[in-house]
Order: sequence, then structure tokens, then C-alpha cells
Amino acid sequence: MENIIITLLAATAGFGIAYYVGHNIILKRKREDILRCAEQDGENIRKEKIFQAKEKFLQLKTEHEQQILERSNLVIQQEAKHKQRELLMNQQNAELQKKLRDIEASKESLKLQHELIEKRGEEYEKLRIEAIQKIENIAGLSAQEAKNQLIETMKSEAKSEAMSYISEVMDEARLTAGKEAKRVVINTIQRIAPETAIENAVTVFNIESDEIKGRIIGREGRNIRALEAATGVEIVVDDTPEAILLSAFDPVRREVARLALHQLVTDGRIHPARIEEVVTKVQKQLDDEILETGKRTCIDMGVHGLHVELIKLIGRMKYRSSYGQNLLQHSREVANICATMASELGLNPKTAKRAGLLHDIGKVSDEDPDLPHAILGMRLAEKYKEKPEICNAIGAHHEETEMTSIISPLVLVGDAISGSRPGARREVIESYIKRLKELEDLALSYPGVTKSYAIQAGRELRVIVGSEQVSDKDSEQLSLDIARKIQDEMVYPGQVKITVIRETRSVSFAK
Repeated sequence: MENIIITLLAATAGFGIAYYVGHNIILKRKREDILRCAEQDGENIRKEKIFQAKEKFLQLKTEHEQQILERSNLVIQQEAKHKQRELLMNQQNAELQKKLRDIEASKESLKLQHELIEKRGEEYEKLRIEAIQKIENIAGLSAQEAKNQLIETMKSEAKSEAMSYISEVMDEARLTAGKEAKRVVINTIQRIAPETAIENAVTVFNIESDEIKGRIIGREGRNIRALEAATGVEIVVDDTPEAILLSAFDPVRREVARLALHQLVTDGRIHPARIEEVVTKVQKQLDDEILETGKRTCIDMGVHGLHVELIKLIGRMKYRSSYGQNLLQHSREVANICATMASELGLNPKTAKRAGLLHDIGKVSDEDPDLPHAILGMRLAEKYKEKPEICNAIGAHHEETEMTSIISPLVLVGDAISGSRPGARREVIESYIKRLKELEDLALSYPGVTKSYAIQAGRELRVIVGSEQVSDKDSEQLSLDIARKIQDEMVYPGQVKITVIRETRSVSFAK
């Protein structure tokens, strides 16, 4: 049994040794195969890298040769340009030398001509003296006497023309003086509020019966005195049936008095204490309404960021009028006109609209009544931090200060357009249209006139003439003739500018 076990152990050990030796031999062979494969792969990679390097080298060599070729061509081109410039400079130099020679020759020729002219001048002077002597002998007058007679003739003609011009100026002044004087007086009166009343400062308050007049007057006139003291308005109670006159140059005061009277008459309680209470209440309501009107106007016009005092001044415009034209409506119209013109000219329409809306704020301000309203408006705008271009536009819209902003002429033109358009102020539309038609027909009555247009509310007449029938010199005479005929035959405000337009047009058609 022991021998069997020993034999088995020996066989097992021999088998293990044989397996180990065989396994090692197999592993050795595998390692050798792997090494051979790795060496072969490395050789292939080396050959491939060498091939890629050769290709890269050939590519770089080709690019380098191409760059060298391009630079060579560029150098050749620059050399050709330099040679061409050199040739051109040589040609210019030759031309300059030729011109210098020509100039020298011209100098000699001019010198000879100058000498010839001097000789001819001396001969002309001798001939002139001889001719003057002959003329003096024939006319029986010396040159000095003839000159004196010519001077006297020119003096008389100049006096005649000066008198005609003075007459024209005087006629124009007579035509415009009344209207301009009314405007200045009304604006001045409404701003400084003197004690004398005129028609433009009166409001009529209608009542139902004369019994209410007595209640308004009160015992011994105490009610009417209290009302006048509270409102600053003169109340005229006369024999006019069912009407009381409210007289004041401040339109806001008249409105306060009218509203207060309306509330007192409606309520029926009329006594001094009640009058003071109602007037105070109405004044507050009107101030709120003025502010609300100003705010609503600014919102409607798209004008933002105004100082609250400027907004109040805009609201006060509602109670002012000029030649029957409401001042607030006029300012809104000027603002829209200025914005439209600014848009057409590529300017800022918001700035133009702001300046147009504020241009007449000086008319409703109680400050410094001695100043023209345009200058006062400019100072108010400066006081409330408006931009310099807007301030200048306000101050220059009647040309009372120098225009420094591109917006200023737009405001001036917009104000003129709003005031001069038909229907804006007190002028009958039929007479306006008739006057324009008469102007155009008068110009069309002259030969050679093809078209005529009355523009700027009849303040300018554009006359278009045919170039074949009227020459440049004739067009000047035509404008003078039309101006004289308008002066002699028509009645018009201000002055009319006549512009004659003559142009030549050449038209062809490509077929």
C-alpha cells in the first residue's frame, strides 16, 4: 500500500514537472512570435513615417518655389512700373521745358504788345482831347459845364425816384399801421392790464331777469363791490336788458368772475361771505383746469418733460386770443407745422414741435410786461431749463433776436403760416379767394406769361413766362410792370412780392 502511494506521488510530481516545462516552452515561443510581430509593425510604421516626411518635404518645396516665383513676378512688375514712371517723368520734364520756353516767348510778345498799347494809348488820348475840343466847339459848352448839366439832370431824376419810393413806403405803412397798431395795443393791454377798458376786454354775462341784477348789486352795492374786490374785474350793470358786462384785460380773471357769477346766480345765495367763498373755490377749480388743459395738450402733442410752470402757461393759452384766433389752438397748429417741416428737412421733429408749442408763452405770462412777448418767452424757457435751441427759437420767431438754431426759422415760418392761412383770423374767406384770383388773373393778362400762382396768403406772386417769348431783360421789366399795376389797381394788406421765373427746358425721347 505504501509502495502504491509512493508510486502515485512520484507519477503526480513527474506529471507536474512535465507540464511546467512544457508550459514554459509554449510561453517562450509565444513571446518570440509577439516580438517578431512588434518588430515587423515597427518597421512598417517607420517606413510609412519616412514616406509621409518625404511627401511633406516635396509639398513644402513646391510651395516655396511657387512663392519665389510670385515674388519674382512682383519684382518684375514693380520694375516695369518704375520704368514706366521714369519714362512719364521724362516726358513731363520735356513738356515743362517746352512750356517754359513758350512762357519766355510769351513774355517777349507781351512786352511788345504792352509797348504797342502804350503807344496806342497816347494816340487815343490825343484823339480824345481833339474830339472833346471839337464837341465843345460844336455844342458851345465846355466839358465841365456839360458835366454840371448831367449832374443836375441826375439829381432831379434821383429826387423823383426817391419821392416815388417814399410814397410807396408811406402807402405801405398806412395799409399795415392800423392792423399792427391794434395787435401791439391789444397784446400790451392784455399783459399789463391798465384801468381803461376796450372791446377786447369785455365778457357779457347773460341773466334771466332784471330782478337778479338787484340781487347781484346787493344793499347799497355791497355784493358787487365784494365781487369786484375778490376777482379784480370791473362789473358794469347798466340798462342793457338781461346782461351784465365783465370788464378786465386778464382773460383768466374774467373767466373766474363769469364762473363765480354763474354759481352764485344758480345757488341764489348772494352775499359778501358767500361771494368770497365761491370766488376762492372757482379760482382753485380754474387753476386745476388750466393745469389739466396744459397736461392734456402736452400728452396730445407728445411733448414730455416740461416744467410744471410751463404747463400752466400752456393751459392759460386757452383763454387768450389774437385777431379772433385762439392762442392755444394757434400754438398747437404751429407745433404740428414745425414738426412736419422738420421731418421733411431731416431734422428732429420732437424738438421742432416743442419749440412751436412754447413759442407764444410770453403772451400769457404776468412777468415783466415791458418786454416783447418773444423775448419774455425766451427768458421763461431759459428759467425753466429748456434747451438753448428751443429758447432761441422762441425769442427769434419775430426776429427780435439773432437766430442761432436751425429750428428758429421753422418756428418763424410756422407762426406766419398759422396766422396767415385763410380762416385762421378775422378775414372773410370769399374776399380772400377773390383777391388771390385777381392777383393771378392780373399776371396772366401780360403777353408771354404761361402760369401764375398767388402763394403765402397773397403776399407773393410767382409768374412763369415762356423762354421763347420773354428774355432775361424783359422778365425784369415784367416784374416791375406787374408791381406797378398791382399798386394802381388792387387793394391788399402789407406788400406783395412778384417773382418772375424764366427757364429753358430741352426734352428728348429715347426709343
